[in-house]
Amino acid sequence: MPASLLASDVPTLKRGLLRGALACFVLAAGACGGAQGPHAGALAPAAHDSAVARTVDSLGAAIAQVAQDSAADQQVLDSLHRPPRADTLRAHRDSAPPAVKREEVEREAERLFGAEGKAVIGVAPSPEPTFDIDVSSFATKRRVLEYLEFFQVDSRDRFEIWLGRLGRYEGMIRERLRAKGLPEDLLYLTLIESGLSNTAVSRAKAVGMWQFMASTARLYGLTVDPWVDERRDPFKATEAAVNYLADLRERLGSVYLAAAAYNAGVGRIERGIGRLPGAGGRGGSGGEADSVSDLTFFQLADRRYLRRETRDYVPKLIAASLIAKQPGRYGFDEIKPLPPLAFDEISIADATGLDVIARLADTSVAAILELNPQFVRGVTPPGRVVVLRVPRGRGTHVAERYDSLPVTERITFVDHYVSRGQTLSEIAKRYRVNVAMIESANPRLKAHALRVGQRIIIPMSGRVVPAAAWSIPPESRYRRVSRTEASTGSYRVRTGETASEIARRYGVPLTALLNYNGLTLASVIRAGDVIKIPQK
Repeated sequence: MPASLLASDVPTLKRGLLRGALACFVLAAGACGGAQGPHAGALAPAAHDSAVARTVDSLGAAIAQVAQDSAADQQVLDSLHRPPRADTLRAHRDSAPPAVKREEVEREAERLFGAEGKAVIGVAPSPEPTFDIDVSSFATKRRVLEYLEFFQVDSRDRFEIWLGRLGRYEGMIRERLRAKGLPEDLLYLTLIESGLSNTAVSRAKAVGMWQFMASTARLYGLTVDPWVDERRDPFKATEAAVNYLADLRERLGSVYLAAAAYNAGVGRIERGIGRLPGAGGRGGSGGEADSVSDLTFFQLADRRYLRRETRDYVPKLIAASLIAKQPGRYGFDEIKPLPPLAFDEISIADATGLDVIARLADTSVAAILELNPQFVRGVTPPGRVVVLRVPRGRGTHVAERYDSLPVTERITFVDHYVSRGQTLSEIAKRYRVNVAMIESANPRLKAHALRVGQRIIIPMSGRVVPAAAWSIPPESRYRRVSRTEASTGSYRVRTGETASEIARRYGVPLTALLNYNGLTLASVIRAGDVIKIPQK
Protein backbone atom coordinates (compact mmCIF):
# COMPACT_ATOMS: atom_id res chain seq x y z
CA MET A 1 0.00 0.00 0.00
CA PRO A 2 1.51 3.41 -0.95
CA ALA A 3 2.55 5.52 2.05
CA SER A 4 0.52 8.45 0.74
CA LEU A 5 -2.72 6.53 0.96
CA LEU A 6 -4.93 7.98 3.71
CA ALA A 7 -6.50 5.77 6.32
CA SER A 8 -9.93 6.97 5.20
CA ASP A 9 -9.30 5.47 1.77
CA VAL A 10 -8.78 1.94 3.09
CA PRO A 11 -12.46 0.88 3.22
CA THR A 12 -12.99 2.21 -0.29
CA LEU A 13 -9.99 0.34 -1.63
CA LYS A 14 -11.01 -2.78 0.21
CA ARG A 15 -14.46 -2.64 -1.34
CA GLY A 16 -12.94 -2.23 -4.78
CA LEU A 17 -10.61 -5.18 -4.28
CA LEU A 18 -13.50 -7.25 -2.97
CA ARG A 19 -15.71 -6.52 -5.95
CA GLY A 20 -12.84 -7.37 -8.30
CA ALA A 21 -12.13 -10.60 -6.48
CA LEU A 22 -15.78 -11.58 -6.48
CA ALA A 23 -16.05 -10.78 -10.17
CA CYS A 24 -13.19 -13.18 -10.85
CA PHE A 25 -14.87 -15.77 -8.64
CA VAL A 26 -18.23 -15.52 -10.34
CA LEU A 27 -16.98 -15.44 -13.93
CA ALA A 28 -16.07 -18.66 -15.71
CA ALA A 29 -12.59 -20.02 -15.05
CA GLY A 30 -9.92 -18.02 -16.88
CA ALA A 31 -11.97 -14.84 -17.17
CA CYS A 32 -9.64 -12.98 -14.74
CA GLY A 33 -6.17 -13.64 -16.09
CA GLY A 34 -4.94 -16.65 -18.02
CA ALA A 35 -6.40 -17.94 -21.27
CA GLN A 36 -9.90 -16.66 -21.93
CA GLY A 37 -12.56 -18.59 -23.76
CA PRO A 38 -14.32 -17.14 -26.79
CA HIS A 39 -17.30 -16.06 -24.67
CA ALA A 40 -15.47 -14.88 -21.55
CA GLY A 41 -17.34 -12.02 -19.95
CA ALA A 42 -20.18 -12.18 -22.49
CA LEU A 43 -23.64 -11.63 -21.11
CA ALA A 44 -26.33 -14.17 -21.89
CA PRO A 45 -29.31 -12.63 -23.68
CA ALA A 46 -32.21 -12.00 -21.36
CA ALA A 47 -35.33 -14.04 -21.97
CA HIS A 48 -38.36 -11.93 -22.85
CA ASP A 49 -41.98 -12.77 -23.44
CA SER A 50 -42.08 -12.48 -27.21
CA ALA A 51 -45.78 -11.57 -27.20
CA VAL A 52 -44.77 -8.32 -25.55
CA ALA A 53 -41.30 -7.68 -26.95
CA ARG A 54 -42.31 -7.61 -30.59
CA THR A 55 -44.31 -4.97 -32.40
CA VAL A 56 -46.41 -6.31 -35.23
CA ASP A 57 -48.65 -4.52 -37.69
CA SER A 58 -50.07 -7.53 -39.53
CA LEU A 59 -52.87 -9.45 -37.83
CA GLY A 60 -51.81 -12.66 -39.53
CA ALA A 61 -48.20 -12.20 -38.42
CA ALA A 62 -49.27 -11.35 -34.88
CA ILE A 63 -51.46 -14.45 -34.65
CA ALA A 64 -48.61 -16.56 -36.05
CA GLN A 65 -46.19 -15.23 -33.43
CA VAL A 66 -48.65 -15.93 -30.63
CA ALA A 67 -49.05 -19.46 -31.96
CA GLN A 68 -45.27 -19.87 -32.06
CA ASP A 69 -44.96 -18.78 -28.43
CA SER A 70 -47.79 -21.10 -27.44
CA ALA A 71 -46.07 -24.01 -29.18
CA ALA A 72 -42.85 -23.32 -27.25
CA ASP A 73 -44.81 -23.21 -24.00
CA GLN A 74 -46.70 -26.39 -24.85
CA GLN A 75 -43.54 -28.33 -25.60
CA VAL A 76 -42.37 -27.74 -22.02
CA LEU A 77 -45.84 -28.23 -20.54
CA ASP A 78 -46.15 -31.59 -22.29
CA SER A 79 -42.79 -32.63 -20.88
CA LEU A 80 -44.10 -31.95 -17.36
CA HIS A 81 -46.27 -35.05 -17.79
CA ARG A 82 -43.21 -37.19 -18.42
CA PRO A 83 -40.22 -35.64 -16.61
CA PRO A 84 -36.84 -37.37 -16.98
CA ARG A 85 -35.75 -39.77 -14.28
CA ALA A 86 -33.58 -38.35 -11.54
CA ASP A 87 -30.43 -39.96 -12.98
CA THR A 88 -31.13 -38.35 -16.37
CA LEU A 89 -31.56 -34.96 -14.72
CA ARG A 90 -28.28 -35.36 -12.85
CA ALA A 91 -26.47 -36.33 -16.04
CA HIS A 92 -27.86 -33.25 -17.80
CA ARG A 93 -26.87 -31.07 -14.86
CA ASP A 94 -23.37 -32.53 -14.61
CA SER A 95 -22.72 -31.92 -18.31
CA ALA A 96 -23.58 -28.22 -17.98
CA PRO A 97 -21.23 -25.54 -16.62
CA PRO A 98 -21.62 -25.36 -12.84
CA ALA A 99 -23.76 -22.46 -11.68
CA VAL A 100 -22.35 -20.26 -8.93
CA LYS A 101 -24.87 -19.93 -6.14
CA ARG A 102 -25.20 -16.79 -4.06
CA GLU A 103 -24.33 -18.74 -0.91
CA GLU A 104 -20.98 -19.65 -2.47
CA VAL A 105 -20.31 -16.02 -3.32
CA GLU A 106 -21.03 -15.05 0.27
CA ARG A 107 -18.74 -17.73 1.65
CA GLU A 108 -15.92 -16.68 -0.69
CA ALA A 109 -16.41 -13.02 0.28
CA GLU A 110 -16.15 -13.90 3.95
CA ARG A 111 -13.09 -16.09 3.36
CA LEU A 112 -11.25 -13.36 1.48
CA PHE A 113 -12.16 -10.34 3.55
CA GLY A 114 -13.76 -11.55 6.75
CA ALA A 115 -17.20 -10.54 7.97
CA GLU A 116 -16.89 -7.19 6.18
CA GLY A 117 -16.98 -8.99 2.88
CA LYS A 118 -20.64 -9.91 3.27
CA ALA A 119 -21.49 -6.36 4.30
CA VAL A 120 -19.69 -4.89 1.27
CA ILE A 121 -21.76 -6.84 -1.24
CA GLY A 122 -24.92 -5.78 0.56
CA VAL A 123 -25.87 -9.15 1.96
CA ALA A 124 -28.37 -8.89 4.76
CA PRO A 125 -30.14 -11.76 6.45
CA SER A 126 -33.06 -12.43 4.16
CA PRO A 127 -36.27 -13.54 5.84
CA GLU A 128 -37.58 -16.95 4.90
CA PRO A 129 -40.54 -16.65 2.54
CA THR A 130 -43.95 -17.45 3.89
CA PHE A 131 -46.46 -19.69 2.13
CA ASP A 132 -50.17 -20.08 2.72
CA ILE A 133 -50.12 -23.58 1.29
CA ASP A 134 -48.27 -26.32 3.19
CA VAL A 135 -44.94 -26.37 1.40
CA SER A 136 -42.60 -27.12 4.30
CA SER A 137 -44.16 -30.48 5.24
CA PHE A 138 -43.67 -31.93 1.77
CA ALA A 139 -40.73 -30.01 0.24
CA THR A 140 -38.36 -32.96 0.66
CA LYS A 141 -40.58 -35.46 -1.16
CA ARG A 142 -38.64 -37.17 -3.93
CA ARG A 143 -40.88 -35.93 -6.75
CA VAL A 144 -40.78 -32.37 -5.43
CA LEU A 145 -36.97 -32.44 -5.51
CA GLU A 146 -36.95 -33.92 -8.99
CA TYR A 147 -39.29 -31.22 -10.28
CA LEU A 148 -37.20 -28.54 -8.60
CA GLU A 149 -34.26 -29.77 -10.61
CA PHE A 150 -36.37 -30.20 -13.74
CA PHE A 151 -37.49 -26.55 -13.66
CA GLN A 152 -33.90 -25.42 -13.09
CA VAL A 153 -32.34 -27.58 -15.80
CA ASP A 154 -34.50 -28.97 -18.60
CA SER A 155 -37.14 -26.26 -18.67
CA ARG A 156 -35.01 -23.41 -17.35
CA ASP A 157 -35.27 -21.00 -20.30
CA ARG A 158 -39.03 -21.26 -20.61
CA PHE A 159 -39.63 -21.29 -16.87
CA GLU A 160 -37.73 -18.01 -16.65
CA ILE A 161 -40.19 -16.51 -19.16
CA TRP A 162 -43.11 -17.85 -17.12
CA LEU A 163 -41.76 -16.26 -13.96
CA GLY A 164 -41.62 -12.96 -15.83
CA ARG A 165 -45.26 -13.35 -16.85
CA LEU A 166 -46.26 -13.56 -13.19
CA GLY A 167 -45.92 -9.79 -13.04
CA ARG A 168 -48.77 -9.46 -15.53
CA TYR A 169 -51.35 -11.29 -13.49
CA GLU A 170 -50.12 -12.01 -9.94
CA GLY A 171 -51.86 -9.09 -8.26
CA MET A 172 -55.17 -9.78 -9.98
CA ILE A 173 -55.10 -13.53 -9.24
CA ARG A 174 -54.11 -13.08 -5.61
CA GLU A 175 -56.94 -10.58 -5.14
CA ARG A 176 -59.51 -13.02 -6.56
CA LEU A 177 -58.21 -15.92 -4.45
CA ARG A 178 -58.19 -13.77 -1.32
CA ALA A 179 -61.76 -12.62 -1.92
CA LYS A 180 -62.87 -16.25 -2.08
CA GLY A 181 -61.00 -17.24 1.07
CA LEU A 182 -58.54 -19.45 -0.80
CA PRO A 183 -54.75 -19.60 -0.28
CA GLU A 184 -53.18 -16.96 -2.50
CA ASP A 185 -50.28 -19.26 -3.41
CA LEU A 186 -52.70 -21.33 -5.51
CA LEU A 187 -51.66 -18.65 -7.99
CA TYR A 188 -48.73 -20.93 -8.87
CA LEU A 189 -51.09 -23.49 -10.38
CA THR A 190 -50.96 -21.27 -13.46
CA LEU A 191 -47.23 -22.00 -13.83
CA ILE A 192 -47.73 -25.74 -14.10
CA GLU A 193 -51.03 -25.55 -15.99
CA SER A 194 -50.05 -23.16 -18.77
CA GLY A 195 -46.97 -21.10 -17.97
CA LEU A 196 -49.48 -18.22 -17.64
CA SER A 197 -50.19 -18.45 -21.37
CA ASN A 198 -53.71 -17.42 -22.37
CA THR A 199 -53.42 -19.25 -25.68
CA ALA A 200 -52.15 -22.60 -24.33
CA VAL A 201 -53.98 -25.65 -25.71
CA SER A 202 -53.25 -29.04 -24.15
CA ARG A 203 -53.30 -32.41 -25.86
CA ALA A 204 -56.76 -32.94 -24.33
CA LYS A 205 -57.88 -29.55 -25.74
CA ALA A 206 -57.96 -27.76 -22.40
CA VAL A 207 -57.47 -24.07 -23.16
CA GLY A 208 -56.10 -20.93 -21.56
CA MET A 209 -54.15 -19.91 -18.49
CA TRP A 210 -56.29 -22.12 -16.23
CA GLN A 211 -56.65 -24.96 -18.78
CA PHE A 212 -60.42 -25.36 -18.74
CA MET A 213 -62.17 -28.02 -20.74
CA ALA A 214 -65.10 -26.53 -22.64
CA SER A 215 -67.77 -28.31 -20.58
CA THR A 216 -66.36 -27.15 -17.23
CA ALA A 217 -65.83 -23.64 -18.59
CA ARG A 218 -69.47 -23.34 -19.62
CA LEU A 219 -70.56 -24.74 -16.25
CA TYR A 220 -68.74 -21.85 -14.57
CA GLY A 221 -70.18 -19.18 -16.85
CA LEU A 222 -67.55 -18.85 -19.58
CA THR A 223 -68.55 -18.41 -23.21
CA VAL A 224 -67.00 -20.94 -25.60
CA ASP A 225 -68.14 -20.67 -29.22
CA PRO A 226 -66.58 -20.24 -32.68
CA TRP A 227 -66.11 -16.50 -32.06
CA VAL A 228 -65.35 -16.05 -28.38
CA ASP A 229 -63.47 -18.40 -26.06
CA GLU A 230 -63.40 -16.85 -22.60
CA ARG A 231 -61.10 -19.61 -21.37
CA ARG A 232 -58.44 -17.41 -22.99
CA ASP A 233 -59.59 -14.29 -21.12
CA PRO A 234 -57.25 -14.10 -18.09
CA PHE A 235 -59.71 -12.09 -16.00
CA LYS A 236 -62.87 -14.10 -16.63
CA ALA A 237 -61.04 -17.43 -16.60
CA THR A 238 -59.45 -16.56 -13.26
CA GLU A 239 -62.86 -15.78 -11.78
CA ALA A 240 -64.17 -19.13 -13.01
CA ALA A 241 -61.08 -21.03 -11.79
CA VAL A 242 -61.29 -19.48 -8.32
CA ASN A 243 -64.96 -20.44 -8.03
CA TYR A 244 -64.18 -23.97 -9.19
CA LEU A 245 -61.29 -24.36 -6.72
CA ALA A 246 -63.45 -23.01 -3.90
CA ASP A 247 -66.14 -25.59 -4.69
CA LEU A 248 -63.56 -28.38 -4.80
CA ARG A 249 -61.99 -27.41 -1.49
CA GLU A 250 -65.38 -27.18 0.21
CA ARG A 251 -66.30 -30.61 -1.10
CA LEU A 252 -62.98 -32.35 -0.35
CA GLY A 253 -61.77 -30.43 2.72
CA SER A 254 -58.17 -30.00 1.57
CA VAL A 255 -56.31 -27.56 -0.66
CA TYR A 256 -54.07 -30.23 -2.18
CA LEU A 257 -56.99 -32.60 -2.79
CA ALA A 258 -58.82 -29.70 -4.46
CA ALA A 259 -55.76 -29.11 -6.67
CA ALA A 260 -55.64 -32.80 -7.55
CA ALA A 261 -59.36 -32.75 -8.39
CA TYR A 262 -58.77 -29.69 -10.56
CA ASN A 263 -56.45 -31.91 -12.58
CA ALA A 264 -58.25 -35.26 -12.48
CA GLY A 265 -61.88 -34.56 -11.59
CA VAL A 266 -63.52 -34.73 -8.19
CA GLY A 267 -65.02 -38.19 -8.74
CA ARG A 268 -61.64 -39.83 -9.19
CA ILE A 269 -60.28 -38.22 -6.03
CA GLU A 270 -63.31 -39.24 -3.98
CA ARG A 271 -63.06 -42.82 -5.21
CA GLY A 272 -59.41 -42.88 -4.20
CA ILE A 273 -60.20 -41.49 -0.74
CA GLY A 274 -62.85 -44.17 -0.32
CA ARG A 275 -60.18 -46.84 -0.83
CA LEU A 276 -57.95 -45.51 1.95
CA PRO A 277 -58.19 -47.41 5.25
CA GLY A 278 -59.73 -45.16 7.90
CA ALA A 279 -59.79 -42.05 5.67
CA GLY A 280 -63.04 -42.40 3.78
CA GLY A 281 -64.29 -38.99 4.77
CA ARG A 282 -66.45 -37.54 2.05
CA GLY A 283 -65.26 -40.04 -0.51
CA GLY A 284 -66.62 -43.31 0.82
CA SER A 285 -67.13 -45.57 3.81
CA GLY A 286 -64.96 -45.57 6.91
CA GLY A 287 -63.14 -42.76 8.68
CA GLU A 288 -64.31 -39.31 9.58
CA ALA A 289 -64.44 -36.22 7.36
CA ASP A 290 -61.86 -34.46 9.49
CA SER A 291 -59.37 -37.24 8.77
CA VAL A 292 -59.01 -35.90 5.24
CA SER A 293 -56.13 -33.42 4.90
CA ASP A 294 -53.35 -32.37 2.55
CA LEU A 295 -51.47 -35.49 3.66
CA THR A 296 -54.30 -37.55 2.16
CA PHE A 297 -53.14 -36.55 -1.31
CA PHE A 298 -49.73 -38.11 -0.71
CA GLN A 299 -51.35 -41.22 0.72
CA LEU A 300 -53.35 -41.56 -2.50
CA ALA A 301 -50.23 -40.96 -4.58
CA ASP A 302 -48.09 -43.43 -2.62
CA ARG A 303 -50.71 -46.16 -3.10
CA ARG A 304 -51.02 -45.29 -6.79
CA TYR A 305 -54.74 -44.66 -6.47
CA LEU A 306 -54.22 -41.75 -8.87
CA ARG A 307 -52.90 -41.70 -12.40
CA ARG A 308 -49.30 -40.58 -12.79
CA GLU A 309 -50.08 -37.06 -14.03
CA THR A 310 -52.23 -36.41 -10.97
CA ARG A 311 -49.71 -38.02 -8.60
CA ASP A 312 -47.16 -35.50 -9.86
CA TYR A 313 -49.52 -32.52 -9.87
CA VAL A 314 -49.07 -31.36 -6.28
CA PRO A 315 -45.27 -32.00 -6.28
CA LYS A 316 -45.10 -29.78 -9.38
CA LEU A 317 -47.13 -27.11 -7.58
CA ILE A 318 -44.84 -27.22 -4.53
CA ALA A 319 -41.68 -27.07 -6.66
CA ALA A 320 -43.01 -24.19 -8.77
CA SER A 321 -44.08 -22.33 -5.61
CA LEU A 322 -40.65 -22.69 -4.01
CA ILE A 323 -38.92 -21.24 -7.07
CA ALA A 324 -41.47 -18.51 -7.80
CA LYS A 325 -41.42 -17.22 -4.21
CA GLN A 326 -37.60 -16.97 -4.11
CA PRO A 327 -36.25 -17.25 -7.68
CA GLY A 328 -32.77 -15.97 -6.81
CA ARG A 329 -32.22 -18.86 -4.42
CA TYR A 330 -32.67 -21.27 -7.31
CA GLY A 331 -30.48 -19.41 -9.79
CA PHE A 332 -33.16 -17.33 -11.54
CA ASP A 333 -31.42 -13.99 -11.01
CA GLU A 334 -32.43 -12.23 -14.22
CA ILE A 335 -36.24 -12.27 -13.92
CA LYS A 336 -37.80 -9.18 -15.46
CA PRO A 337 -41.43 -9.12 -14.31
CA LEU A 338 -43.82 -7.84 -16.95
CA PRO A 339 -45.99 -4.93 -15.77
CA PRO A 340 -49.67 -5.56 -15.02
CA LEU A 341 -52.07 -4.96 -17.88
CA ALA A 342 -53.68 -1.51 -17.83
CA PHE A 343 -56.64 -0.89 -20.11
CA ASP A 344 -59.93 0.84 -20.82
CA GLU A 345 -63.02 -1.01 -22.03
CA ILE A 346 -65.30 -0.08 -24.89
CA SER A 347 -68.40 -1.70 -26.39
CA ILE A 348 -68.36 -3.03 -29.96
CA ALA A 349 -71.72 -3.91 -31.49
CA ASP A 350 -70.74 -5.75 -34.67
CA ALA A 351 -67.93 -7.63 -36.36
CA THR A 352 -64.72 -5.59 -36.27
CA GLY A 353 -61.16 -6.70 -36.89
CA LEU A 354 -58.69 -6.38 -34.02
CA ASP A 355 -56.22 -4.93 -36.50
CA VAL A 356 -58.72 -2.11 -37.17
CA ILE A 357 -59.03 -1.48 -33.43
CA ALA A 358 -55.23 -1.38 -33.14
CA ARG A 359 -55.12 1.29 -35.85
CA LEU A 360 -57.80 3.35 -34.12
CA ALA A 361 -55.92 3.05 -30.80
CA ASP A 362 -52.57 3.96 -32.39
CA THR A 363 -51.00 0.79 -31.04
CA SER A 364 -49.74 -2.52 -32.34
CA VAL A 365 -51.89 -5.49 -33.26
CA ALA A 366 -49.88 -7.56 -30.79
CA ALA A 367 -50.92 -5.23 -27.95
CA ILE A 368 -54.62 -5.54 -28.82
CA LEU A 369 -54.31 -9.33 -29.16
CA GLU A 370 -52.75 -9.58 -25.72
CA LEU A 371 -55.55 -7.53 -24.19
CA ASN A 372 -58.25 -9.50 -26.02
CA PRO A 373 -57.09 -13.10 -26.49
CA GLN A 374 -60.68 -14.36 -26.17
CA PHE A 375 -61.54 -13.30 -29.74
CA VAL A 376 -60.17 -16.44 -31.32
CA ARG A 377 -60.57 -15.35 -34.94
CA GLY A 378 -59.03 -11.91 -34.61
CA VAL A 379 -62.50 -10.39 -35.11
CA THR A 380 -65.30 -9.48 -32.72
CA PRO A 381 -68.44 -11.55 -33.43
CA PRO A 382 -71.04 -10.24 -35.89
CA GLY A 383 -74.42 -9.14 -34.56
CA ARG A 384 -73.35 -9.26 -30.92
CA VAL A 385 -72.34 -6.54 -28.45
CA VAL A 386 -69.05 -7.35 -26.74
CA VAL A 387 -66.65 -5.51 -24.45
CA LEU A 388 -63.21 -4.93 -25.92
CA ARG A 389 -60.06 -3.74 -24.12
CA VAL A 390 -57.77 -0.99 -25.40
CA PRO A 391 -54.66 0.55 -23.78
CA ARG A 392 -55.28 2.70 -20.72
CA GLY A 393 -56.28 6.28 -21.55
CA ARG A 394 -57.40 5.55 -25.13
CA GLY A 395 -60.92 4.27 -24.59
CA THR A 396 -62.77 7.51 -25.32
CA HIS A 397 -60.52 8.26 -28.28
CA VAL A 398 -61.09 4.82 -29.84
CA ALA A 399 -64.86 4.93 -29.23
CA GLU A 400 -65.16 8.31 -30.96
CA ARG A 401 -63.09 7.22 -33.96
CA TYR A 402 -65.00 3.95 -34.21
CA ASP A 403 -68.37 5.74 -34.31
CA SER A 404 -67.25 7.71 -37.36
CA LEU A 405 -65.71 4.68 -39.10
CA PRO A 406 -67.57 3.56 -42.26
CA VAL A 407 -68.99 0.05 -42.07
CA THR A 408 -66.89 -0.98 -45.06
CA GLU A 409 -63.70 -0.27 -43.11
CA ARG A 410 -64.44 -2.32 -40.01
CA ILE A 411 -63.28 -5.60 -41.50
CA THR A 412 -60.02 -6.11 -43.36
CA PHE A 413 -60.33 -9.89 -43.62
CA VAL A 414 -62.55 -12.88 -42.95
CA ASP A 415 -61.34 -16.37 -42.24
CA HIS A 416 -62.53 -19.29 -44.32
CA TYR A 417 -62.32 -22.95 -43.34
CA VAL A 418 -61.90 -25.28 -46.28
CA SER A 419 -64.62 -27.87 -46.77
CA ARG A 420 -64.31 -31.08 -48.73
CA GLY A 421 -63.81 -30.66 -52.45
CA GLN A 422 -63.28 -26.89 -52.42
CA THR A 423 -60.68 -25.26 -54.65
CA LEU A 424 -58.96 -21.94 -54.21
CA SER A 425 -60.69 -20.47 -57.25
CA GLU A 426 -64.11 -21.44 -55.88
CA ILE A 427 -63.27 -19.82 -52.55
CA ALA A 428 -62.08 -16.65 -54.28
CA LYS A 429 -65.32 -16.48 -56.29
CA ARG A 430 -67.41 -16.86 -53.13
CA TYR A 431 -65.79 -13.80 -51.55
CA ARG A 432 -65.52 -11.80 -54.80
CA VAL A 433 -61.73 -11.54 -54.66
CA ASN A 434 -59.09 -12.98 -56.96
CA VAL A 435 -56.78 -15.89 -56.24
CA ALA A 436 -53.71 -13.64 -56.19
CA MET A 437 -55.16 -11.61 -53.29
CA ILE A 438 -55.76 -14.77 -51.26
CA GLU A 439 -52.28 -16.09 -51.99
CA SER A 440 -50.78 -12.75 -50.96
CA ALA A 441 -52.59 -12.86 -47.62
CA ASN A 442 -51.53 -16.50 -47.06
CA PRO A 443 -47.88 -16.74 -48.14
CA ARG A 444 -47.52 -20.39 -47.07
CA LEU A 445 -50.71 -21.52 -48.77
CA LYS A 446 -50.38 -24.39 -51.24
CA ALA A 447 -53.23 -23.92 -53.70
CA HIS A 448 -53.13 -27.53 -54.91
CA ALA A 449 -52.90 -29.09 -51.45
CA LEU A 450 -55.80 -27.62 -49.48
CA ARG A 451 -56.78 -29.56 -46.35
CA VAL A 452 -60.30 -29.99 -45.01
CA GLY A 453 -60.69 -27.59 -42.09
CA GLN A 454 -57.68 -25.50 -43.12
CA ARG A 455 -57.98 -21.80 -42.22
CA ILE A 456 -57.48 -19.30 -45.04
CA ILE A 457 -57.38 -15.52 -44.59
CA ILE A 458 -59.58 -13.70 -47.12
CA PRO A 459 -58.77 -9.97 -47.57
CA MET A 460 -61.98 -7.91 -47.51
CA SER A 461 -60.82 -4.29 -47.16
CA GLY A 462 -63.43 -1.88 -48.48
CA ARG A 463 -66.14 -4.54 -48.81
CA VAL A 464 -69.23 -5.17 -46.75
CA VAL A 465 -69.04 -8.68 -45.35
CA PRO A 466 -72.42 -10.45 -45.69
CA ALA A 467 -73.45 -12.78 -42.90
CA ALA A 468 -73.34 -15.73 -45.28
CA ALA A 469 -69.65 -15.12 -45.92
CA TRP A 470 -68.60 -16.07 -42.39
CA SER A 471 -67.26 -19.61 -42.32
CA ILE A 472 -67.69 -21.74 -39.21
CA PRO A 473 -64.57 -23.54 -37.92
CA PRO A 474 -64.69 -27.33 -37.97
CA GLU A 475 -65.90 -28.92 -34.75
CA SER A 476 -63.05 -29.76 -32.37
CA ARG A 477 -62.65 -33.49 -32.02
CA TYR A 478 -60.56 -34.79 -29.19
CA ARG A 479 -60.72 -38.50 -28.49
CA ARG A 480 -59.72 -41.17 -30.97
CA VAL A 481 -62.09 -43.99 -31.90
CA SER A 482 -60.62 -47.48 -31.90
CA ARG A 483 -59.76 -48.96 -35.29
CA THR A 484 -61.65 -52.22 -34.97
CA GLU A 485 -62.64 -54.22 -37.99
CA ALA A 486 -65.91 -53.27 -39.62
CA SER A 487 -68.85 -55.54 -38.88
CA THR A 488 -72.55 -55.64 -39.66
CA GLY A 489 -74.09 -52.33 -38.70
CA SER A 490 -70.81 -50.42 -38.78
CA TYR A 491 -69.28 -47.76 -40.99
CA ARG A 492 -65.66 -46.88 -41.76
CA VAL A 493 -65.08 -43.11 -41.65
CA ARG A 494 -63.89 -41.37 -44.80
CA THR A 495 -61.63 -38.32 -45.03
CA GLY A 496 -63.33 -35.16 -43.78
CA GLU A 497 -66.48 -36.82 -42.44
CA THR A 498 -67.97 -35.87 -39.10
CA ALA A 499 -70.24 -37.76 -36.73
CA SER A 500 -73.07 -35.40 -37.68
CA GLU A 501 -72.78 -36.31 -41.37
CA ILE A 502 -72.72 -40.03 -40.60
CA ALA A 503 -75.79 -39.70 -38.37
CA ARG A 504 -77.66 -37.88 -41.15
CA ARG A 505 -76.58 -40.45 -43.72
CA TYR A 506 -78.05 -43.31 -41.69
CA GLY A 507 -81.05 -41.33 -40.44
CA VAL A 508 -80.26 -41.73 -36.73
CA PRO A 509 -80.07 -39.02 -34.07
CA LEU A 510 -76.56 -37.73 -33.44
CA THR A 511 -76.89 -38.33 -29.69
CA ALA A 512 -77.91 -41.93 -30.32
CA LEU A 513 -74.89 -42.48 -32.58
CA LEU A 514 -72.52 -40.96 -30.03
CA ASN A 515 -73.97 -42.86 -27.08
CA TYR A 516 -73.94 -46.15 -29.01
CA ASN A 517 -70.19 -45.71 -29.61
CA GLY A 518 -69.34 -44.33 -26.18
CA LEU A 519 -68.47 -40.94 -27.67
CA THR A 520 -69.21 -37.31 -26.92
CA LEU A 521 -69.31 -34.16 -29.01
CA ALA A 522 -65.63 -33.72 -28.07
CA SER A 523 -64.53 -37.08 -29.48
CA VAL A 524 -62.12 -37.44 -32.40
CA ILE A 525 -63.09 -39.42 -35.45
CA ARG A 526 -60.69 -39.73 -38.35
CA ALA A 527 -60.49 -41.46 -41.70
CA GLY A 528 -60.28 -45.23 -41.19
CA ASP A 529 -62.05 -45.29 -37.82
CA VAL A 530 -65.03 -47.63 -37.49
CA ILE A 531 -68.36 -46.32 -36.20
CA LYS A 532 -71.13 -48.70 -35.10
CA ILE A 533 -74.57 -47.70 -36.38
CA PRO A 534 -77.44 -48.12 -33.92
CA GLN A 535 -80.73 -49.53 -35.11
CA LYS A 536 -83.41 -46.96 -35.83
